[in-house]
Amino acid sequence: MTTPTDDERLRGYAIAEHVLEGFKAYRKRFREITRGAEARFEAAAWADGQAASMARIESYAKAVGRVVSDLRLAGQPSLTVWRAALEAYPTLCEGRGDRELAETFFNSIYCRLWDHEAVLDENLFVHTVSPALEPDEADCPKRSYAADAPGSWARICGEVLQDYGFAIPWENAARDSAYLLRAMEEAFGGEAPTGPDCTLTLLTPVFYRNKGAYLVGELRGAGQQHPVAIAMMNNEAGGLLIDAMLTTENDLSMVFSFTRSYFLVDTPNPAALVAYLRTLLPSKPLHELYTAIGFYRHGKTEFYRDFLAHLEHSDDPFILAPGIKGMVMAVFMLPSYQTVFKIIKDHFPPQKHTSRSQVMASYELVKLHDRVGRMADTQEFTNLRLPRHRFDETLLEELLSVAAQSVTIEDDAVVIHHCYTERQMTPLNLYLEEAGEDDIKSALDEYGNAIRQLAAANIFPGDMLLKNFGVTRHGRVVFYDYDEISYLTKVNFREIPEPRTPEEEMAAEPWYSVGPQDVFPEEFPRFLFANPRIKRLFTSLHGEIFDAAYWRSLQKAITDGFVMDVYPYRRRYRFAERFTEPQL
Repeated sequence: MTTPTDDERLRGYAIAEHVLEGFKAYRKRFREITRGAEARFEAAAWADGQAASMARIESYAKAVGRVVSDLRLAGQPSLTVWRAALEAYPTLCEGRGDRELAETFFNSIYCRLWDHEAVLDENLFVHTVSPALEPDEADCPKRSYAADAPGSWARICGEVLQDYGFAIPWENAARDSAYLLRAMEEAFGGEAPTGPDCTLTLLTPVFYRNKGAYLVGELRGAGQQHPVAIAMMNNEAGGLLIDAMLTTENDLSMVFSFTRSYFLVDTPNPAALVAYLRTLLPSKPLHELYTAIGFYRHGKTEFYRDFLAHLEHSDDPFILAPGIKGMVMAVFMLPSYQTVFKIIKDHFPPQKHTSRSQVMASYELVKLHDRVGRMADTQEFTNLRLPRHRFDETLLEELLSVAAQSVTIEDDAVVIHHCYTERQMTPLNLYLEEAGEDDIKSALDEYGNAIRQLAAANIFPGDMLLKNFGVTRHGRVVFYDYDEISYLTKVNFREIPEPRTPEEEMAAEPWYSVGPQDVFPEEFPRFLFANPRIKRLFTSLHGEIFDAAYWRSLQKAITDGFVMDVYPYRRRYRFAERFTEPQL
């Protein structure tokens, strides 16, 4: 590398300062939107909350764009000057509790200026230079409640409701305190123990998402430790209530799922918060936790670092992903890594009335929209370089055949010029082929619920074939093929007109006009289910989906301002269903 001159060092330092100022502006805006979540929750301003979540996601690209525009206006810096900025930047970030995010912001500026070329440590922070941070009382504020005497747990439940009060009253504080106590006792498997090691610890900041607010922490006693999420709701009519208390890692993992929208939780020190969350969810990847609290770009950074480390310590080849090949996407995977890579094909068959730009717009829609636990989050990569020797020859031939615009070979690397990464799931059609009777029924019920919940969130999947849905390790069915996705309110749901003549009834082609946005739900059974038994079972569970009137009723509800209640836990966990009314 060329050693920078004094003038180049000075310019590099000025660039580093400007990048950091851009990052500070982004963080200020991010925290302003996040802090507004409490007021929106209290006011039941659900539509405003959705708009705020979208604005927060968009704020990152806007902040990067402003800095890049400024730097280009001043003249594209040379790599030597940029490397001087890279050298100066960590010192400027010292003392910041979010310096790992600042590194990612610096990386984003570089990638925009140099179009993701030469992603090397000499040009950006491929690997962090920030030390690992551990949570402590100062950086990760918590409230701890000691159950050191008989009756302590009842007192603690009341104190929690007082300490996390809002500008709206509790609907029934005594009832919810009693429910909390019963949930704690069930977690311990009997009467809640008391003693010096018996505590409830909750993070001070509240986690907001959709129409819920969550307290997150842990329950300890008698040698047991349980992660905790207390779900609160504003029911608008009666006030604040506690809807559920979750006390297992599995249940908490679903709350922080990659299929959910991002939490709004205010913290000056994201690393400390994420480190604490990892003590509750040790199986959850670091990148998913950063993404879950809104730092999806840094989640991408952590994913990339983890992926590079995995490549170094594995030797299995990339292969085509199992399942029916898609018409729009080529999909491959590394069997030892729970991620699929999706590349837009060069050409689509005639029945796919879409374009590359429309597909990319669909993926952006999913990024911004409320995913209601039914759509997988994705990360977008440009000029991703992967080792050539790790590619199965069949896979490479396929990629070069169907996606030559997006895949090239350069020396010892396969360069993916554009792709999306997504958590690997079992395609629903393959799952049903191997599942037992009870699991088939459960999966079909989940499939119908996924379609219904997406629709209630104003999303119409378009292509609802079983192969476009996946089954997670928790048994949830999730939609993951977005090339035909659209807003539900833009679709025209129609009944098939009655034929007027025998000739029309026997015609191979429709005898009626069909517009580009027309959908005929009564045709769904024929297209979705080849197996008559599966078709009958699904119809018994979710037959309404085949009725155009059902879809139109949802459209009207959305137009009237309906915002669906989204529970990231089983309905049976809700206190209203789990417990009878206590005698108070």
